[in-house]
This record gives sequence, structure tokens and C-alpha cells, in this order.
Amino acid sequence: MRILITAGPTREYLDDVRYLSNASSGQMGYALARSAIQAGHEVALVSGPVILPPPEGCEVFQVETTDEMFAQSEKLFSECDGVIGTAAVCDYRIKTRKAGKIAKTGEAISLELVETIDVLAELGTQKGNRWVIGFALESQDARFNAVRKLYSKKCDAIVLNGVSAIGSTENYVEVIDQTQKTVATYSGEKAQVADSLIAWIQEHIVAK
Repeated sequence: MRILITAGPTREYLDDVRYLSNASSGQMGYALARSAIQAGHEVALVSGPVILPPPEGCEVFQVETTDEMFAQSEKLFSECDGVIGTAAVCDYRIKTRKAGKIAKTGEAISLELVETIDVLAELGTQKGNRWVIGFALESQDARFNAVRKLYSKKCDAIVLNGVSAIGSTENYVEVIDQTQKTVATYSGEKAQVADSLIAWIQEHIVAK
């Protein structure tokens, strides 16, 4: 089986120096890539900027912006059996990127932001017979928002985790399937959680 995995943050530049982003370390996505390879699968890993060594035996595609992540993922998805979307994609970008470096003037400035493309939702519309697993990192109304993303992104299941996972080597996750029920929970080192999630996907998603 060939699996597409997205990982890490994306960046959206305000000018040639500054950018919007988030604190994602990419650890969960890289751990999943490693676990999938150890389970005998091929992995294409599309990664935003992180300070992590790529898993051995993995095809790695480095990207920076959300548009780059989508373009690379869309290109690879047609050759894959499924996708696991762990990337913490930047939700907004500046409407018009400024040339050079925005200078300080001592005054407040206003930036007009627009939404970026929803990478996993776009892949979901193209899924066909392939499967889609999403990740939802929520700080409030966690379950409601996770279920909403489950359907809006056309996922077969979604993995809910909290903000405590950011930058941590550990994680606690709930797997929510199409019944809207929590069908599995895993906690511990992200490497252990990744092993459990790959095993769950093989048994409950791929086997179907």
C-alpha cells in the first residue's frame, strides 16, 4: 500500500521576510510515516518546514506555503491508496503580499487576510475509492468541530487531539469514525500512538 502523509506547518509570507505560521513540530506526521514504513507500506511525505530527520525509506517532498503543499499532495494522491493529513496548514494568508520588507513607522498597520485552500478537503473531493484520515487539533468545542471536519473534508475517520500535543513528544488522541463515535483512544509517546493508528487504519479502514 502507498500512503500519502502531510506533516508540519505551512508558512504564508506577509512580505519577503515575515510570515504567518504556527507552532507545529511535525513530530506526529513523521512518526506516522515511520510506523507505516515499518508496517511494510510505501510512504510519500509532504512536509512543511520542520527540524526533523526524514524517516528512512520515505519519499520526502519539502514545501513551504499552503498552495505548494496542495499542489504537491494533489500530484501524489493519484498514485496513493489513501492519505493521512496531519499537517497544521496555515488557515490565512495576506491578500496582497508586500514586496521587500514592511518598514516600521510607529503607527498601527492593518493587514487584509483571506483563507488559504483547505488541502485535505480538496483531496477529499478527489478521493474516489481511496481513503482519507484527517487530524483535528481543537481547543474548544473539540468534539463538535472534529465531527464537522470529518464530514466537510470527506474523511473516513478523524483523529482528535488537543493543543497540548503541539511541540510535545507525547499525545492523546481519539479516533472518531463515520458513526460520530469515538472508536479508539491512544496515549503515550507519539511513536507509540503512531504505531497504534497505523494498525487501526489497516484493520478498520483498509480491510473494508
